[in-house]
Amino acid sequence: MRLLLYASLIWICLRAGLALQIQCYQCEEMKHDDCSSPEFIVNCTVNVQDMCQKEVLVMEDGIHYRKSCASSGACLIASSGYQQFCTGKLNSVCITCCNTPLCNGPRQRRRPLLSAAPSDRQHLFFLSPAPSLHVSLLTLFLPYVLVD
Repeated sequence: MRLLLYASLIWICLRAGLALQIQCYQCEEMKHDDCSSPEFIVNCTVNVQDMCQKEVLVMEDGIHYRKSCASSGACLIASSGYQQFCTGKLNSVCITCCNTPLCNGPRQRRRPLLSAAPSDRQHLFFLSPAPSLHVSLLTLFLPYVLVD
């Protein structure tokens, strides 16, 4: 019985190790293209490369991208070392690290806040215990809360 228990624990540990593999976009010196299409997706080395890295270089001829898998230590050291050069201006270098699948891809577009405001008000109205007071306060303050 103990043998079965130990075998099960080892199998679970091995199975958990497989789950530590992350997928990232990978490309070298791509100019004007942030290489975020499916052909640039790679599987990172299990238990070694646990982060995705993205470098954005602003050069005279345009924006260059480098993306890769990285170990957390190397990526965090590189990103902190280049932080002072991340200005967004000519000859700047920005290095970012992240640890979710394909997180070094394109930036997520934010939805417009104006289209979200009316539906938020409606939902808040129905959840409010004293609608008459809360609706008037929400109508006054919600636009200010929704603005970044």
